[in-house]
Amino acid sequence: MDINVTKRGGEAVYGLGFIGAVIYYISTATGFWVGVLGILKACVWPAFFVYHALKFLGA
Repeated sequence: MDINVTKRGGEAVYGLGFIGAVIYYISTATGFWVGVLGILKACVWPAFFVYHALKFLGA
């Protein structure tokens, strides 16, 4: 049995989050370069999520 099979769930969540973030940032972009910046932000959306979650929790 391959141990890597059990680690695929996180990749699916990241992938769906990436797609959702790209759609959000592109739909709210006011110009081309803002859209490009949105795609770059979508690549690192987990960092934004963790930062704001810890800020909300007061950590």
